Amino acid sequence: MGTSDAERALAVARLVENDVAGIDVNMGCPKEYSTKGGMGAALLSDPDKIEKILSTLVKGTRRPVTCKIRILPSLEDTLSLVKRIERTGIAAIAVHGRKREERPQHPVSCEVIRAIADTLSIPVIANGGSHDHIQQYSDIEDFRQATAASSVMVARAAMWNPSIFLKEGLRPLEEVMQKYIRYAVQYDNHYTNTKYCLCQMLREQLESPQGRLLHAAQSSREICEAFGLGAFYEETTQELDAQRTKLSARTSEETGEPAEDTSGVIKMAVKFDRRAYPAHITPKMCLLEWCRREKLAQPVYETVQRPLDRLFSSIVTVAEQKYQSTLWDKSKKLAEQAAAIVCLRSQGLPEGRLGEESPSLHKRKREAPDQDPGGPRAQELAQPGELCKKPFVALGSSEESPLEGW
Repeated sequence: MGTSDAERALAVARLVENDVAGIDVNMGCPKEYSTKGGMGAALLSDPDKIEKILSTLVKGTRRPVTCKIRILPSLEDTLSLVKRIERTGIAAIAVHGRKREERPQHPVSCEVIRAIADTLSIPVIANGGSHDHIQQYSDIEDFRQATAASSVMVARAAMWNPSIFLKEGLRPLEEVMQKYIRYAVQYDNHYTNTKYCLCQMLREQLESPQGRLLHAAQSSREICEAFGLGAFYEETTQELDAQRTKLSARTSEETGEPAEDTSGVIKMAVKFDRRAYPAHITPKMCLLEWCRREKLAQPVYETVQRPLDRLFSSIVTVAEQKYQSTLWDKSKKLAEQAAAIVCLRSQGLPEGRLGEESPSLHKRKREAPDQDPGGPRAQELAQPGELCKKPFVALGSSEESPLEGW
């Protein structure tokens, strides 16, 4: 975790300690987004705060606590700091052998890491050797011996080619990327992270035709198509959707939902993916336009928030029929879009996805991409007396809700 506050760090650690093997505090990140909040490498200039954070975690959690630091300008100050850190009771310390202001092009200080390892009795994890030292599996052990560390932490070399950990040697990059993409799709990894990792692998090949296709990709589907895995993507996503639907139905049965909460509600396990739609089209817009053409009352959205994880679920009512996605979303707007998708798919109507835009939507003045079709603009177009949307309800122990207990 990144933190600059002992009590907040402890609160977070207690939230996750039943699901993790250990708690690690990052005290080495030199990036501004970390240091401007007093986190990461900013802590290196405040040993008192370091001691308080680590001592609080060690005493307050049931998991081993570790931290990662960078070296200080002088060896004397570095050794003084790590001794103080060791006294907090942490289980191990990782050391990036560069100063706060240094970057990968600067040489890693193996001798400073070795001095730390010789000084402390707890395990020391050496880090920072990717650029100059680690090119293949056997180099990892060479770097460990050069630093006298207990083990090695590998970052960039593993991003460049994860097969660095194969004793048999590196696998061809094309093979590694293909396998990585398959894992990314199977585990629903966000496309921006998948794209970033692939760019790290391609490196100097980013200007190649395939690199340009990757750089232009704006979805997991487009990434797969750039690497000849379009058919795999379609097949896998269909299987995942089917699994989600089955799991959601089983979960609903196990949680014992009251019959009156679910009767008459058409459900599907769907989510709204903004990347699959043109900038000016959303499922809510398509549904609203369809209701107007059919001279139906405007869709009514009832959205609730679950206290446990603060996720949202929405039910949309159209022509006295209710529709809902069984998957909870991170925002009210996303949940409402998902409900609209369920309604549209149930009716066999186009939902505005790329390649199936409804022509009627282009005859109207286009709304801003981020404008909520159920917001002020849509309400201005509504007939007098028609209700466009109800406010969402935050689920709580003292409030009644049709989704209470989910």
